[in-house]
Amino acid sequence: MDEPLITTATEGHVRLLGFNRPQKKNAFTMAMLQELAAAFQAAEDDPDVRVTLVFAHGDTFTAGLDLLDVFPRLQETGLFDPGQIDPWGTHGRERTKPLVTAVHGRCLTLGIELMLAGDVAVASDDARFGQIEITRGIIPFGGGTARWVQAAGWGNAMQYLLTGDELDAQEAWRIGLVQRVVPRAELLPCATGIANRIAAQAPLAVRATLASARAALREGERAAAGRLLPEVMRLSRTRDVQEGVAAFLERRPPRFTGT
Repeated sequence: MDEPLITTATEGHVRLLGFNRPQKKNAFTMAMLQELAAAFQAAEDDPDVRVTLVFAHGDTFTAGLDLLDVFPRLQETGLFDPGQIDPWGTHGRERTKPLVTAVHGRCLTLGIELMLAGDVAVASDDARFGQIEITRGIIPFGGGTARWVQAAGWGNAMQYLLTGDELDAQEAWRIGLVQRVVPRAELLPCATGIANRIAAQAPLAVRATLASARAALREGERAAAGRLLPEVMRLSRTRDVQEGVAAFLERRPPRFTGT
């Protein structure tokens, strides 16, 4: 039986997805893209999963697309069905649960775009990043042009988007592409620890926070702010808020259920 292109495991409320084509630098074939989308879909639809964490097997996070496999079929089929979860959040259904990425080795093209489409990124100190589409005569199509600017600012984004130059983990941290840089041996434990901290919070409040932040980016701060009070009032009627207040008064960790 062939090895899966995306491994899946669940630890508590965290679903871990691993790129598993290490002999080919975890480059995305069409089959691997479809497996990844299906894995995100399963995590989205599983009520016990609160956070998704993506990492990679082998020495490379991902070299991006396997051009020989994907490009001949890209115009005919597209990447994802409209109703399917798109991990990059640009073409299909949008995920509602947080995504943490743990990046090591080289992280190119769609790899950076997946990392930037996530919510928290941890990199190992050996990681190197490159948005190299410009050197192939194309442009990033996983939302990278917008997300680079949001994360790193115009000048930093254009420096790398327009040259295709690589940058190391410390530079990625300096300009805001990643939130933590740790030794390679600490990468997955660190990322898992962050994922577990998020998963311990009230699920409805976590989803509402993501939705509000996305609305502010897309529609502007004022438009998003107009929906904050109604959302707080809605959340105030949940059992999780009652539990959060009780835990605070009793000086104990809360036990949120997502209701």
